[in-house]
Amino acid sequence: MACSSEDENQTQRRGGHVPTVEVIPTVMGSLPLEERLTGVVRARNQAEVFPEITAPITEILVNSGDQVQRGQPLVKLRDTEARERVRQAEAGLQIADAQVRQARANVQRLESRLSRVQTLSVRNLESELEVEQLEAEVEAAEAAHQLTLAQQSQAASVLEERRSDLENTVVRAPTNGFVGTRHVEVGQLASPSTRMFEIGDTRMMNIRISLTERMLSYIQPGQTVNITSPAFGGEVIQTTLTRISPFINPVTNSTEAEIELSNPDGLLRSGMFVTIDILYGESEQAVLIPNTALFTNPNDGRRGVFVADRATLTELGEQVDTAEGSPIIGPTGMAFMPVTIVAQGRQVSGVSGIQAGDLVVTIGQNLLASGREEARVRLTDWDRMLELQQLQNRDLLDMIRRKLANTNGIANDV
Repeated sequence: MACSSEDENQTQRRGGHVPTVEVIPTVMGSLPLEERLTGVVRARNQAEVFPEITAPITEILVNSGDQVQRGQPLVKLRDTEARERVRQAEAGLQIADAQVRQARANVQRLESRLSRVQTLSVRNLESELEVEQLEAEVEAAEAAHQLTLAQQSQAASVLEERRSDLENTVVRAPTNGFVGTRHVEVGQLASPSTRMFEIGDTRMMNIRISLTERMLSYIQPGQTVNITSPAFGGEVIQTTLTRISPFINPVTNSTEAEIELSNPDGLLRSGMFVTIDILYGESEQAVLIPNTALFTNPNDGRRGVFVADRATLTELGEQVDTAEGSPIIGPTGMAFMPVTIVAQGRQVSGVSGIQAGDLVVTIGQNLLASGREEARVRLTDWDRMLELQQLQNRDLLDMIRRKLANTNGIANDV
């Protein structure tokens, strides 16, 4: 009894209740080197559809989500005015044709008269003055004929333009794909600045990312990329970097890279932002720890990990592969060890300053930050730890809410 009281007093002097923390054995290995960037998703051949003329909308033939083929009608505009302009242009071309024929006939008439006068002049039956006057008239008639030809060409161009305007009263799909957001309604006055739809082939997507000049020294087309987004849940899309533009923007010192990939399940949507991890190599060999094990000492600002006494490693040795339901063992000694980060990934870091096989604390460092030198430990394994690190903030919030609900339910029952 006396010994028990003495142990409790010593525990209280060391800071009261001995906390329980989770530990994991470190391993030796290398990390994949990756560059994390943000990309913008676009559909292949994505284009915005605008009308080419100004007219009221009379009919809309497609809706958002419809699949269309290139040239397929999308919207009809009122064509009454366009048809009237076509008829006027056709009449103008007919007038120009008549004027050309008239001018050509006048030239032929004067040329015939000039020929007769020249023949008579040779026989001294006509004066040279008469010949010169007729030659001037022929030249003027030919100029008038050229003028009517130009007017005919102009009238033909006007007619072609009017027919084009009539054809443009039907707005057609510029490419194969799917219709995006619809922005117009029947009765609306459309103009060349009116955005009607977005169309693109969402079965193939294009992701654009920005690379700095420094990144170009180690990022190349063909390297593996992992694409993630909160919209995917825990799913990761793996593909390769398709191309990098050879031109660098002199203002931003950056260039654009593209990733093209198929999208059969529709997981990617045009306009969404995704996280791109470009894997471009492996780090040097180092001791690997979960990122959750890293802790910044509030007393001196040093970054390191809490390491359990090596004696505990022997005690837990047979349980390394059975972390689920591992018993709590201890108390055992704890020491804060500063480390240097050699390489850092999204979930795992390679460090120096500790040894492979050391038991580092992954959950509960804040309980040791006040200077406690002992803690009870429970072993966890790498799979469970990485799974916990992959949880999104929303998932953690849902877990907390469920725990609070269960606690409130128990309290109410009591």
